[in-house]
Amino acid sequence: MLNPEQRRLFHKFLILGMAVQSLQRNYSVIENLKMSKVYLPILDKLLKDITQDYYNKKRLLAKEKIRLFKVEKIDEYFSDVHVATAGNDVVLRYANMALKTQVENLLLSHQNKDQALN
Repeated sequence: MLNPEQRRLFHKFLILGMAVQSLQRNYSVIENLKMSKVYLPILDKLLKDITQDYYNKKRLLAKEKIRLFKVEKIDEYFSDVHVATAGNDVVLRYANMALKTQVENLLLSHQNKDQALN
């Protein structure tokens, strides 16, 4: 079972993982653009920062013996996320569109944070 703090941490971990996957998928597309030299450094920085956050969250979850077991697409609207814990395993149902929106918001917030620092 997950307590509320563990659930928040796991949710953040899930969103970060999806953001990393999305950036990696888009990387090859951006490499083929004529202006790739402009976009790749931005994408590299974003991918590096988000990957680091992802692994930090993964370590925190591992200390509490919590890990992502699998993501199972139910239909076009919902997915079940199976979480392995030290006690009972948990299945969390997420709306696919909500996950997509949260990944986009995460990427935008990281990008805006980087721009504010420059």
